[in-house]
Amino acid sequence: MKKIIALALALAMMLSFAACAAKEAPAEPAAATAAAAAVDMSGVKLMQDGVLTVGMEIGYPPFEDFAEDGTTPIGYDVDFAKALGEKLGVTVNFVNTAWDGIFQGIGVNYDCAISAVTITAERKESMLFSEPYINNYQAVVVTKDFSGKIGSFLDLNNMAIAVQKETTSDHLMSDYVSTSSITATISANEKITTCFTQLENGEVDAVVVDSTVADGYLASNPDKFVKAFQDESEPEQFGVAMAMDNTTLQAAVNEAIAQLTAEGFFESNVAYWFGK
Repeated sequence: MKKIIALALALAMMLSFAACAAKEAPAEPAAATAAAAAVDMSGVKLMQDGVLTVGMEIGYPPFEDFAEDGTTPIGYDVDFAKALGEKLGVTVNFVNTAWDGIFQGIGVNYDCAISAVTITAERKESMLFSEPYINNYQAVVVTKDFSGKIGSFLDLNNMAIAVQKETTSDHLMSDYVSTSSITATISANEKITTCFTQLENGEVDAVVVDSTVADGYLASNPDKFVKAFQDESEPEQFGVAMAMDNTTLQAAVNEAIAQLTAEGFFESNVAYWFGK
């Protein structure tokens, strides 16, 4: 769980795995002129006046990726951040950062992190979270020609498994191995795209990943991959992560999320990026 946890790896690799990367970037750039605020921003302190600076690991499709130009951020979280900026009446500046260490930059290098961040009790001890903006589960993805049957994570016993380093998936699989629930070889990669490259090349038997990310890969590669298992007994939710002392920003973000929900933004964004 990037937990308990749509997308800067070689561009050709990302394009081959994620249809999201083939989608055109919106006409308006992230730092477009801000619209009038729909949310009261009184007392909200940002690192730069009039700008919401967002930390994001660009390279986790379909949540965050680069467009065909190799520089323009696109994805589910990118669209959400831009919509959030419009509601807050500010422009949005994206800071591309590695997932390993993304939380340390909150309140230092950026105002918040919007990067498929799972809300967990442990993380709540060191950061604030917005209300959830998407639901998620942990899933197992295999190649189309996989002949086995996976009904739980226990069925990954004696397999080679790829995960993205320091994600909920990584923590989950590490727990299974460390408690001897299964015996498995874990390949922890910096990028999720590497995991799917390993899977396609036969270097690993399965990828354990967020179900939302799995949906994006399956939609763009229906002849290569299938979702063998999804653990719906452990639902997760993603939220905007902010510094512990930034309660005014938290309140403003929550109001913006409520407005976007009422307007149907999230429903349409899920349909666009996940094909649902």
